[in-house]
Amino acid sequence: MSREDVITLYNKWCTLSDKIRFFLVGGFNAAFSYVIFSAALYLIGQEHYQICVALQWIISSVFSFVNQKLFVFCTKGRWVKEYLKCCTTWVVSYICNAVILELIVRFISKNVYVGQIFSILLASVVTYILFKYFAFRHRKK
Repeated sequence: MSREDVITLYNKWCTLSDKIRFFLVGGFNAAFSYVIFSAALYLIGQEHYQICVALQWIISSVFSFVNQKLFVFCTKGRWVKEYLKCCTTWVVSYICNAVILELIVRFISKNVYVGQIFSILLASVVTYILFKYFAFRHRKK
């Protein structure tokens, strides 16, 4: 595949709805995050699930940023500015994830693996909104 073919394919990808791109890329990012969470839970222990959530968010943030920038919002330039805005977004998203997980574990299911699946899904909605309207917002000229 030539460089021109890759560029053409990328440009076609970027014409898809950002909601579709977020769903596909976000699903991949969520799976990656869940693997990190599960590995940390296995290594550290289920009683330390909040530490595992923090580790998951720290480790997956750079991976997620690159995927969101390049494959969801297809922005060019402004790497540092967008990364800093993403860090703010992740703080809010992390808090949502941690609170939702805590509520699920305390009141619905003691299974932290199941709780984290639902927490990631709910936090993803918040993350999408913040990424779209804050971190990767395109200003109209």
